[in-house]
Amino acid sequence: MKGIILVNAYYDSKQYLYQPMRLKEEFFKAGVNVDVVKNDFYGCEVAQGKIVNKLKGYDFCIYYDKDKYLLKAIERLNIPVFNGYCAVTACDDKMLTIIELANNNIKMPKTLAGLLCFDKSEQIKEQSLNIIEREIGYPVVVKKSYGSQGKGVYLAADRQELCNVLNEVKCEPHLLQQFIGESSGRDLRVIVIGGKVIGGMLRSSLGDFRSNLGAGGSAKVCDIDQNTTKIAKKVAKILNLDYCGIDFLFGEGGEMLVCEVNSNAFFYGFESCTQINVAAAYASFVLKKLNKGRKK
Repeated sequence: MKGIILVNAYYDSKQYLYQPMRLKEEFFKAGVNVDVVKNDFYGCEVAQGKIVNKLKGYDFCIYYDKDKYLLKAIERLNIPVFNGYCAVTACDDKMLTIIELANNNIKMPKTLAGLLCFDKSEQIKEQSLNIIEREIGYPVVVKKSYGSQGKGVYLAADRQELCNVLNEVKCEPHLLQQFIGESSGRDLRVIVIGGKVIGGMLRSSLGDFRSNLGAGGSAKVCDIDQNTTKIAKKVAKILNLDYCGIDFLFGEGGEMLVCEVNSNAFFYGFESCTQINVAAAYASFVLKKLNKGRKK
């Protein structure tokens, strides 16, 4: 058996490459060779009306990119892939994640989908500001729909700040979200693999409302109670995720609110903080699922 881990064509940071290299290491320990390959070879090719297989010789794929076109093509070629197209697509778009989780009795901050503008010269409408103020109030969180590590996330304290932020993001998909004051500067990252919660990490920041480690936050081990475990499993199941990191906010009275779900969650900080071998757990799950599929 041989696998491939596909990574982004342009992303070379050590923090990003830590995940695929750790997975390669754990697969090797299990007796399985895995290649880490940059997605820079135009792997999605359609010729004479058919998808051309450029991944010959691989029995499975760990997808550590967000190029949805190649991912869809790989699935059409019937190559087992972790995570799959629908899961990655739903998690890559923060607003789509919220919509997919809605109507499933999962608590989330109140959210409005941003109004997409196609002309930079257009001005933010007073009516739009009025609705946001009425429905969400201040402060209000504005997020670009695509982004990670706390990038593209803003906090507007009043109408002028909101107008400034909306002018900056109006031509990109974005959302507006209720600010959960009880959770300012802290959240809970939970890792779920194969439908099982493997651990949790409390992230916090003293100088920023965002708690992401990539934005300068710190972390410590956190026990996960039964209720949060149940919600995390439910989220992963709804989104059909083999692996994910779920970020919870602490609401009023200790109520846990799902904030974001990351299908390619970085786990360097998680492994360092919790001493849980995330890569080994992920590799073990993948191999068990593949072996189970072969026996059918």
